Amino acid sequence: MKIEIWSDIMCPFCYIGKRQLETALAEFPNGDFEIEWKSFQLDPTITPQSGKDVYTFLAERKGISVDQSIEMHKGVVERAKSVGLDYHFDQAIISNSLAAHRIIHLAKTKNLGDEMEEIFFKAYFTEGRDLNDNKTLIELGVQAGLDEKDVQQVVENEDLYLSDVHSDIHEANQIGVQGVPFFVFDRKYAVSGAQPVEAFVQTIKEAQK
Repeated sequence: MKIEIWSDIMCPFCYIGKRQLETALAEFPNGDFEIEWKSFQLDPTITPQSGKDVYTFLAERKGISVDQSIEMHKGVVERAKSVGLDYHFDQAIISNSLAAHRIIHLAKTKNLGDEMEEIFFKAYFTEGRDLNDNKTLIELGVQAGLDEKDVQQVVENEDLYLSDVHSDIHEANQIGVQGVPFFVFDRKYAVSGAQPVEAFVQTIKEAQK
């Protein structure tokens, strides 16, 4: 079964959804699943803002206090905890995800898409790594198993894999994706959002019929 996932590594629910899906897949030990990550940008206009955390960024965007922003994120932090994820929005550094998406496309050519996605999610939400920083992007790419020179090429040449990212986003628009995460199972069934594990299990069973 092929499972396509439209996702943005800046999306907290995408990481949660990844864990929910993985838990569901564990219930099918004999299943043959192919996971393909697809690019999506929640806000392609974001400019790199090194040193600015998510709480402050959202407060400025919504015209609210930082304390109000922190309160708004508490539920997301708790939900992440429930699936074993440790979110640190106070450390997460706002950045445009385009370069990371291009590196993910490089990783997909080496069958390392899932590894790269996981490393970027963890780097952003848990470790507070700066994904605006080229050295950091290269280091994380190597951590996923990519060749350092290959990652450096992608980082330095903004055209590499750019058409792949745009193609994914265009395809998302064509099939009516309004937000991420968005999961498509064998092009027969779709699950929108970080749904409970049971919803994924039921969808997989339906798609297997």
